[in-house]
Amino acid sequence: MLKDARARIIHKESWKNYHLLSLETPQIAREAQPGQFLMVRVNDQPYPLLRRPFSIDAREGNTVEIFFIKAGVGTAILAKKEAGESLDILGPLGKGFVIEEQMKGKAAYLVGGGRGIAPFYFLAQELRGRSVQPTVFYGGRTFADLPLLPKFEAAGFSILASTDNGSLGFKGFVSSLLKEELERLRPAYIYACGPEPMMKTIAALAGAHDIPAQFSLESVMGCGIGACWGCVKRIKTGDKAEWVKICEDGPVFRGTEIVWEGAD
Repeated sequence: MLKDARARIIHKESWKNYHLLSLETPQIAREAQPGQFLMVRVNDQPYPLLRRPFSIDAREGNTVEIFFIKAGVGTAILAKKEAGESLDILGPLGKGFVIEEQMKGKAAYLVGGGRGIAPFYFLAQELRGRSVQPTVFYGGRTFADLPLLPKFEAAGFSILASTDNGSLGFKGFVSSLLKEELERLRPAYIYACGPEPMMKTIAALAGAHDIPAQFSLESVMGCGIGACWGCVKRIKTGDKAEWVKICEDGPVFRGTEIVWEGAD
């Protein structure tokens, strides 16, 4: 883990409540891996006290990107930041996605629901660089909730979109779109991030098709470094299920390890 008290914002894009910040932070950029995250101090005032966690959306040279939706006090403050300002960040944190050597030359499905799309541009870049063929599934409530779609398209990634109201692409949940596509093509791997009900459904689909899968769990985090036990999840180890820290032991876990809400 590294601390950069002056990570400079060099670019900003906004779509109503969605925002993308590019941060110049050479040391953190060099070490970052897909699926890891940053803990960001949103201002230099005592309130809000805690840092906020953000998946690393992309890495290019000395920069990393974070993508987020304005949802509370912390993200509202962050959304007002502009290019030229600096942020105090910790990272890269957590254990990211594992790319299996035997995936070379095969297909992988990356499924992002809403802001859960955040880690997948970085992962798609890494997969393509390792001769894996990624297809990105991007789901949102409406067309307005898919602001990163042009970014994936411009990079030449295969991308399938879904909207709950049918304003773009498949009408329905992104998990339903995935179910349809799995009848047509069985990928070597599935990666997913988004609301827990969505990921629970995808875990069941992956299991039914005997496809290995990894999930990036979303959680409110107090410290991001495993000190506060503020972000926990039941994870299977052998025949036992134990509470582990998402920030330290994750945020990425294999689907067969996760005890989903409502499960025994």
